[in-house]
Amino acid sequence: MHGYSIYGMASRVFQAYPSLPKLLIVSAVGGGSLLAFSDDRPFQRVFSDAGQQPECKKKKVVVLGTGWAATSFLKNLKSDSYEVQVVSPRNYFAFTPLLPSVTNGTVEARSVVEPIRNIVRKRHYHIDFMEAECFKIDASKKRLHCKSAQVTNLGSKEEFTMDYDILIIAVGAQVNTFNTLGVSQYAHFLKEVEDAQKLRNTVIDCFERASLPSVSDEERKRILHFVVVGGGPVGVEFAAELHDVVVQDIAKLYPSVNNLAKITLLEAGDHILNMYDKRITQFAETKFQRDGIDVKTGSMVTKVSENHVSIKDRVTGQCDSVPYGLVVWSTGIAPRPVILDFMKQIGQGNRRVLATDEWLRVEGCDSVYALGDCATINQRSVMEDISAIFGHAKKGDTNHLNKQEFRKVIGDITERYPQVELYLKKSQVKNMVVLLDKYEGEIDIEKFKQALSEVDSQMKNLPATAQVAAQQGEYLAKCFNRMEKCEQYPEGPRRFRTAGQHRFHPFRYKHFGQFAPLGGEQTAAQLPGDWVSIGHSTQWLWYSVYASKLVSWRTRMLVVSDWCRRFIFGRDTSRI
Repeated sequence: MHGYSIYGMASRVFQAYPSLPKLLIVSAVGGGSLLAFSDDRPFQRVFSDAGQQPECKKKKVVVLGTGWAATSFLKNLKSDSYEVQVVSPRNYFAFTPLLPSVTNGTVEARSVVEPIRNIVRKRHYHIDFMEAECFKIDASKKRLHCKSAQVTNLGSKEEFTMDYDILIIAVGAQVNTFNTLGVSQYAHFLKEVEDAQKLRNTVIDCFERASLPSVSDEERKRILHFVVVGGGPVGVEFAAELHDVVVQDIAKLYPSVNNLAKITLLEAGDHILNMYDKRITQFAETKFQRDGIDVKTGSMVTKVSENHVSIKDRVTGQCDSVPYGLVVWSTGIAPRPVILDFMKQIGQGNRRVLATDEWLRVEGCDSVYALGDCATINQRSVMEDISAIFGHAKKGDTNHLNKQEFRKVIGDITERYPQVELYLKKSQVKNMVVLLDKYEGEIDIEKFKQALSEVDSQMKNLPATAQVAAQQGEYLAKCFNRMEKCEQYPEGPRRFRTAGQHRFHPFRYKHFGQFAPLGGEQTAAQLPGDWVSIGHSTQWLWYSVYASKLVSWRTRMLVVSDWCRRFIFGRDTSRI
């Protein structure tokens, strides 16, 4: 007991004088002593003050997905005020714009992926990752139901639940089959890395099978007929990449059957690449015709069987059957089952995609955010809030406003409603005050409505692209970094329906342009400012931009080395 009392007394002395532990007396065996000054405080750590304030509990943020939006969020999140957990069935980030290059061996699959643990370990705070799939979101209890991506010995997958304070949904989307009969069973997709690897092997299988002596000439033609459904960027790029590998590499290896290979591109619309500038569309169609790629526009696919694709002409209604050896389906995206179930829970079951506000919060769930392909921003219309806007613009209790009063809220209106800026730009109007110039004197609510009646015609949904998803992830991370500050000092536009300001500025997408690789070392680019570039020089711009956008120096080196290898040795056509 005497020893314990001395020990307790020493403890109290060290607690009363915090600087005392810095003095460390080290006695030497041979006599003498050394007095040293240490920065360490072992006694202070062991005998900490029992009344010390506990650390504030961090909010638990769960991120679903490891795609463009989720990875961009994780890379830009700098605040350590959150306990972050990532849940995804894929433990890597894939650079999806290069998937068509993976299908023909120009780039290897492992060159376009980066382990997600490599990305999160570079953060100055800890991030947990679980390789699992969330199959149900319980918004009322803030709980996720997940199942492991690993299969147990009994052939099942382990299930577990986890709670969250803030949920970030970035699970992407799945291929939209439009309920077309036979698509899920017989068609190939190009949405994941596994799809690209499967396509690469199937193309080689077609040529190997067509080279067998027991196969008839008619069967060889069918086997080597490659049909691409969808004239969007992915379908066009895959058709171009397939043409390149057939002409430049396979022709040398399968000379007996090479002249039988045929590529057909089916598009239900009037033109391919209809979201691009007309100059790009015309160039692409002309080039494909010159390369021997058969482009059939106005052709709707009604059924996919084991060996044939049934199509219907959109204008004449005439039906036809196209034999194929490989069919690739690339016609758009649709929500995943977990998103559809979640939408029903929160009253969005009648929508085609999950709706968020301009701050990427899911409508009806303040603690849930949705980014990327799985969601769309439901932009509020000006006419929906016209009375509230007029109430903030007018002075006092009067029912009229003048232009001087209106100038005070112009900045908040243009920031809150992006369609206003688009309308002014399209109408070549300098600012919103000019819209009111045709009215003399003070303006009442009816004149105000007339002036802004056509503004909402410029409302449009953002495209489901990697560029949008990456910008949304970066935006949300910056909001989280400033969350505490903006709670006290809001920086967003004023609230028209209620008092005060929004915490953050709303998300604004900035378009940096888009590429359309057309094969033969030619690429089309549509850049901001209505600038269009087509040709071999644009291909080198494509190389530069994509190499710079890769997520790590490791993937940059791998992709660039793959490009160099292809230039020197050609593409690898081995089936592994």
